[in-house]
Amino acid sequence: MRLIRHCGEFNPEHRGCVVALGNFDGVHLGHQAVILTARRIARDMGVPHAVMTFEPHPRTLFHPDQPPFRLTPFRVKARLIEALGIDLLLQQHFDLAFAGITASQFIDEQLVQCLGARHVVVGYDYVFGKGRQGTGAFLQKTGEERGFGVTVVPPETAPSGVIYSSTQVRECLLNARPDDAARLLGHYWEIEGRVEHGDARGRILGFPTANLRLGEYQHPAAGVYAVRAGIDKGGATVWHDGVANFGRRPTFDKTDELLEVHLLDFDEDLYGRHLRVALIEHIRPERKFSGLDELKAQIAADVETGRTLLAGRRFTANAGPMVPVSPNA
Repeated sequence: MRLIRHCGEFNPEHRGCVVALGNFDGVHLGHQAVILTARRIARDMGVPHAVMTFEPHPRTLFHPDQPPFRLTPFRVKARLIEALGIDLLLQQHFDLAFAGITASQFIDEQLVQCLGARHVVVGYDYVFGKGRQGTGAFLQKTGEERGFGVTVVPPETAPSGVIYSSTQVRECLLNARPDDAARLLGHYWEIEGRVEHGDARGRILGFPTANLRLGEYQHPAAGVYAVRAGIDKGGATVWHDGVANFGRRPTFDKTDELLEVHLLDFDEDLYGRHLRVALIEHIRPERKFSGLDELKAQIAADVETGRTLLAGRRFTANAGPMVPVSPNA
């Protein structure tokens, strides 16, 4: 996959592509339907398959004071999109100037002049242009005039009848249901970042942890989770079972939120390393303990619970998205 950050990087052989448009935060199964529809059309036409996404997320620009909400910062989103087998990822910078162009300008300047798009694919709820005036219907009408085709992908629903959406995924995470979030995403939700130094209390307690700040990530419900932790080693990601606590560590009267990850049967220095942490199942809420002995006993129980939960699951062993695998597969 080639990453393109502006039209000047767009080669003549890329023109005439089929492009999927969207923010694609989370790259959930509804997003995947849009991207894979574009891939199918591109292959049928024998032209490049592109995805255009927008960074930073428009919500960050228009509502900068809101709490963190990103399911997939750009690095993670790009990896998930690449796993779908696309040719080109176009990262359109989203600022006030770009937000001010009209829907017609976006079509003429980006889709026609820059991409020379042969076909455009969007989701049923995609809107664009100043004041969000551009819709799928407007895109179809203008495409007929400008000489490109348009496919509007209808909503995709889970077996439960819920429409796949980033909002639904966030609600699952906020309600301590990472397994339900995975069913909407088609992959386990991950947090990734550099391991930083903490207070080293975990090592003193006999359960050393790798500590991550969530930054712009959506904050899940505070508590203890069974996790899979991926350590980058060269070009590969090596996965380990683990248990993690996300929260403020009330036993120690902390107020900042931190993800503390304990890898099972693991004893290597991870400071400064890049770590991917996939939330698999919620074990219990975070709570305050009377002292270190009670906390240590609970951590030991959490570790055994996590070990049991993870032993009953199978996982794909690769550097792509963590996909749930049926125990009977």
